[in-house]
Amino acid sequence: MIRFGLIGTNWITERFLAGAALHPRFKLAAVYSRTEDRAKEFAEKYSVPHTYTDMDAMFTGGEIDAVYIASPNSLHAEYAIAAMNRGIHVLCEKPIASNSRELEAMIDAAKRNGVLLMEALKSTLMPGFGAVREGIGRIGPVRRYFASYCQYSSRYDAYRAGTVLNAFRPEFSNGSLMDIGIYCLYPAVALFGRPNAVKASGFMLESGVDGEGSILMQYDDMDAVMIYSKITSSAIPNEIQGEDGNLVIDKISEPEIVQLKFRDGRSEDLTRPTVEFNMFYEVEEFIRLIEEGKTESEMNSHELSRIVMEIMDEARSQIGLVYPADK
Repeated sequence: MIRFGLIGTNWITERFLAGAALHPRFKLAAVYSRTEDRAKEFAEKYSVPHTYTDMDAMFTGGEIDAVYIASPNSLHAEYAIAAMNRGIHVLCEKPIASNSRELEAMIDAAKRNGVLLMEALKSTLMPGFGAVREGIGRIGPVRRYFASYCQYSSRYDAYRAGTVLNAFRPEFSNGSLMDIGIYCLYPAVALFGRPNAVKASGFMLESGVDGEGSILMQYDDMDAVMIYSKITSSAIPNEIQGEDGNLVIDKISEPEIVQLKFRDGRSEDLTRPTVEFNMFYEVEEFIRLIEEGKTESEMNSHELSRIVMEIMDEARSQIGLVYPADK
């Protein structure tokens, strides 16, 4: 069994646990929260044997082998480095850090301590993305990647009413690019690598974060077009366009339905069976890597995280999105 500790007791942690519960070697051993009441409430709900309000005590208590970090984005690097310095493997929720400087410090800590560090970005580990990777060779030379993830945030209702919640506060390194746009970027870089040029635009909210935006990435013989938003919604599917056919993907954030459409009208369904609680796939990858003694995922690699973060740094620079963590 791989004994996990949790940092963060929010909705994403509960989704993570739903997926993790499907893995036979996952064991929830400890939870950290800033308040004892919340830690105990969460522990009672999920039968967690150990609770902490002192993070270092959790890292040194001997009850955990790994930690899943789902704190606000601005705290990812601090918490992950503290864990790795204590020999704890780290699965860190996306985005893995606030900026490239933080990410490099995290990678250095992982290498220095010989532990596993992986960004918890589920889409590239799902069966549907495997279908995309196999199908892309059948559509001829790729000329365009198009991804759309526009999901109206329930927290935006509060913002419009005058209450700025954490999702729209720059001190937590939030906003549509970091929270939503990364789902468009990650598969693009996983498939096509580092682009030659990046052009970004976005709508800045008065709180100091971006509400929506778009990124155009240029490659030698194709481009990648991405749109994302937390203040509007969209039902547009995603598509990879080749000279001989297209791959149509239902959701870029969690690809399940994948259709191969040829120019002559033929089509094939490349959809693969997918478990309902699809964060299982990142848990599966992470536990496998620990058992094999690996310190890095080949799919969600340090280099993939590095390139995506550099693109987001550049995009933020172009639209004037600055976080306190950048200073």
